[in-house]
Amino acid sequence: MSSPLAPSGSGPITDPAPLALCAREPHVPADRLVAEMVPPPRFDSVRFSTYIPDPNQPSQTEAVRVLEGFAAGLGAAAGGSGKRRLFGFGKAPKKAPAGPRGVYLDGGYGVGKTHLLASLWHATPAEPGLKAFGTFVELTNLVGALGFQQTVRTLSGHRLLCIDEFELDDPGDTVLVSTLLGKLVDAGVALAATSNTLPGKLGEGRFAAADFLREIQGLSAHFRALRIDGEDYRHRGLPEAPPPYSDEEVTGVAHATEGASLDAFSPLLEHLARVHPSRYGALTDGIRAVCLTGVRPVPDQSTALRLVVLADRLYDREVPVLASGLPFDQLFSDEMLNGGYRKKYFRAISRLTALARDAAKLANHR
Repeated sequence: MSSPLAPSGSGPITDPAPLALCAREPHVPADRLVAEMVPPPRFDSVRFSTYIPDPNQPSQTEAVRVLEGFAAGLGAAAGGSGKRRLFGFGKAPKKAPAGPRGVYLDGGYGVGKTHLLASLWHATPAEPGLKAFGTFVELTNLVGALGFQQTVRTLSGHRLLCIDEFELDDPGDTVLVSTLLGKLVDAGVALAATSNTLPGKLGEGRFAAADFLREIQGLSAHFRALRIDGEDYRHRGLPEAPPPYSDEEVTGVAHATEGASLDAFSPLLEHLARVHPSRYGALTDGIRAVCLTGVRPVPDQSTALRLVVLADRLYDREVPVLASGLPFDQLFSDEMLNGGYRKKYFRAISRLTALARDAAKLANHR
């Protein structure tokens, strides 16, 4: 019996049917959360040498120079022997390492902060098991899974903790993590972080860095704040985001692409409300492309913030997104884009646009 044709005569539909994110309810054990605290797949191969500074933004070149020195200093502080000789563990060096014990990268979305943070993780001379990398949300999820004291014990043996997208939108979580960081600094763990502020409330630029340092009470002396200026690199010299496809085209690509998922947008948003954000990475396990039909503006801020987390996980994993309905720059209302979380929403638009460009290859190659 012949295979059925995809809509509009696009070719045979393969078996089995596409996967559905809405059908997945992953369980993520705590040990997986710890093991996955490494740079995501998109940043597996990044290094300082692969970061391309904007020649019009000298702060980007300066950030590379400072971070390379910071990584080298961590190697010197380790003392060259023993599992832990950094900042008080094991036999300490005769002379304390010079310079700050933490760095904080402050800048807008798309200037390469995560690239630089991952490059620092890769450049730090320590075994992967002695370095941890995760977003602020993933760190708070780890505390929720392990408990505060166990998280302190687990991370205290590390040489470096990198925190991407440090959040200032939940005072409770911020105080929790500031207390955790205080314990880790006391244990000799070096810290590095990037900002994700509330510009509508806190203002832009260095004021955001100052607010971050106030929130992590008692730790400001350990951080050097680096301002990274520039425009979103994903828009430098790149074409505009491709227009949305038709429902039939999206469905056809989903059926013709091995490992693709196919979901209607509104039911997917409802499903995300039933899955903890710490599981969004696991939700996309094995997915090679996400196909969405009927994209429309998100109805409220809680839904929008969940979508931001999903967009981050898809971007980290380099999963292309093919969609019908409205273009991604119309996902969030003007009120949202002018409100306290606007930087998150602009980052999500930027990342989804990049993934939509990647997905265009799937549609063109059918």
